[in-house]
Amino acid sequence: MTATMRERFYETATELVDREERMAVVLADIGSSGMSRALQAHPDRVINVGIREQLMIGVASGLALTGFRPIVHSFAPFAVERPFEMLKLDLGHVDVGAIVVSVGGSYDTAVYGRTHEAPEDVALLSTLPGWRIYVPGHPAEADQLFRVAAMGDDRVYLRLSEQSNRLARPIRPGRLYVERHGTEATIIAAGPLLDATLEATADMDVTVLYMTTARPFDGDTLRGSLAGELVVLVEPYQTGTSSAEVAAALADVPRRIAAIGVPNAEHRKYGTWQEHNAAHGLDAGGIRARILRALAAVPVL
Repeated sequence: MTATMRERFYETATELVDREERMAVVLADIGSSGMSRALQAHPDRVINVGIREQLMIGVASGLALTGFRPIVHSFAPFAVERPFEMLKLDLGHVDVGAIVVSVGGSYDTAVYGRTHEAPEDVALLSTLPGWRIYVPGHPAEADQLFRVAAMGDDRVYLRLSEQSNRLARPIRPGRLYVERHGTEATIIAAGPLLDATLEATADMDVTVLYMTTARPFDGDTLRGSLAGELVVLVEPYQTGTSSAEVAAALADVPRRIAAIGVPNAEHRKYGTWQEHNAAHGLDAGGIRARILRALAAVPVL
């Protein structure tokens, strides 16, 4: 059975801490069982601060200032929303790097309610300068992007999810991957929504680009792959999160942009991520219907 993104993260984080003395991990209870061996083997570099997410970021900042490459980890709302001021100041304003690794995505753990949902995370973190944001769609891609991040010193957000595409792609960090070429429109599918997007557009003559690096946005590949008069964003987080980046990349090449994602609304439902995808139109049927509506609205030149 293939390991999930989260399981691969724990395995690789333990391996990196074992091998590299500059690597450190800071937890706020979440992940302590997955990192139990590392916690025992390296108590000076694998630290559980308890349910204190703001402190988790502060400790990571201190570690970075003393030469370590810190990794912090929790559910998305606890890794981004709760300690947002510390991400802004303790990492950004101090200008040190860390790898923030979240799990739960937008609503993987919606069974626990709104406290564990964070479809706003990528949009929120995008308001801070100097962050690289990775949104893998397969455990192998998540592992690749994590290892790349571990070799650097910048600020990285790695967004892991329970949902996964069936196959990994030969992605390059920072670049859009050209899944297929077409002529009628350009579809950008982010992370774990690639499979649903491909199913939705199986009989459509469209270009499909696969995005696993949300920031900085790869405008060059988009410009070089444009097809038709319409660009459709399919993102597993808040609707329109990357619309401004697409518009900026195409500032001198006018195109219509249609955004598909999690609506900016109060989410009060429990259930599985599959049920939430269906409710928000992020399953194959919902994506197809919205793309067809957008294509029908394109004026004939």
